[in-house]
Amino acid sequence: MEGYEDFKSEIYKMTKIDLSAYKENQMKRRIESLVNKRSCKSFAEYVGLLKKDTEVFNEFINFMTINVSNFYRNPEQWKLLVEKFVPELIQKYGKKLKIWSAACSTGDEPYSLVMALSDLIPMRDVKIYATDIDKTVIGKAKVGLYNDKSVVDIPKEKLDKYFTKVGESFRISEEIKRQVEFHEANLLKDPYPKDCDLIVCRNVLIYFTEEAKHDVYVKFRESLKPGGILFIGSTEQVMDYKEIGLDRRSSFFYQRI
Repeated sequence: MEGYEDFKSEIYKMTKIDLSAYKENQMKRRIESLVNKRSCKSFAEYVGLLKKDTEVFNEFINFMTINVSNFYRNPEQWKLLVEKFVPELIQKYGKKLKIWSAACSTGDEPYSLVMALSDLIPMRDVKIYATDIDKTVIGKAKVGLYNDKSVVDIPKEKLDKYFTKVGESFRISEEIKRQVEFHEANLLKDPYPKDCDLIVCRNVLIYFTEEAKHDVYVKFRESLKPGGILFIGSTEQVMDYKEIGLDRRSSFFYQRI
């Protein structure tokens, strides 16, 4: 089906969703299935339908919406991060912290970090290095479109300030997206960034073997500055943290000794 480049431009004008962030052949095939479902003969005809039919527009947005994770997962832990550990790091290292969101999935976590830290640090100084093994989820993270379940734990003032309603979904602002740098990386084989003040890796290592977990936690420890913090998920714990060279500060927070 011809006219996909023009279709991408029209979608961007309508929704600010950049379809170029996705693998083109895969995304084009998936959208063609929607076009065919609506008995349209071309992308241009489908765009016309999107503009005049709310049901079709919402169907397209729901098709694009991410439903993998959610923002501020376990809000009480984020509260502890912002009220206790980040202020400690700022006092020790200043406001330009080096932060790594490892296995960042669809972007909920690094974007949550930007919003959370913006209460303590000027937005321009918040920089998040985010990695994941999956190119597809990185593409979705760069688009930044989320459903209502994903945003349920975001404080209302931040939801109102940093998100725009698109159909029944929510698009995160460019102001937040600019502060995150996404890269493809494999935790089991690729080099880790050095001298991190904070590493956030949550609810990922539960899928790893005990040996692989140990290796990753050792490398996380080596990636942290002395006094740096590792923030893990509520389903995880570092069993041998003393052996690795970490101090358990709280249930899900470990500090490099």
